[in-house]
Amino acid sequence: MSANVTVVDHPLVQVKLTQMRSKETATPDFRRLLREISLLLAYEVTRDLVLTECEVETPVERAMCPVLRDLEPCFISILRAGNGILDGMMDLLPSARVGHVGLYRDHETLEAIEYYYKVPTDMSDREVIVVDPMLATGHTAVAAIDRLKKDGAKNIKFLCLLAAPEGIAEFQKGHPDVPVYTASVDQKLNEHGYIVPGLGDAGDRIYGTK
Repeated sequence: MSANVTVVDHPLVQVKLTQMRSKETATPDFRRLLREISLLLAYEVTRDLVLTECEVETPVERAMCPVLRDLEPCFISILRAGNGILDGMMDLLPSARVGHVGLYRDHETLEAIEYYYKVPTDMSDREVIVVDPMLATGHTAVAAIDRLKKDGAKNIKFLCLLAAPEGIAEFQKGHPDVPVYTASVDQKLNEHGYIVPGLGDAGDRIYGTK
């Protein structure tokens, strides 16, 4: 495993992921679990945010207390499934800036095609955390980060729920400077480009579509 890939192996992350994998888990429960696990993943991906101190008056006395030194991060959701992770992230950092990149995967070529793009104008001044539940072929994530870098994003991380070894390899070929955070690196991709054992199509399971 590359040093630039962090597997968040916290017990609660892994237990919730097991529940999400089950085909018996209904859409409302899947959404709730994704929101909960995203909050836990957010703790890990923001662990290295830099702190400084400011003076605060408590009910007892004045004290120097930690605050973020820099602007809050910018979350970029890869539509549509990325919004499922975004909800939990926003619970942790409700004032973070948010952008969206609309990409879909061509089922014949497995390549990513852009259909929507709107992001904060000050990305270059913020840490950028790109979210998508699955890092499967890697084409969508690579295309999204290509676009973000073109618009000035510099300090970028990628957060996903599941990753395939093939997706990690493709991603690191395109963006070796961008660290990946995930709850699991699964076995492989199947012939249809789905992660095995995986959890199915994340977008369909979030939104109850097929």
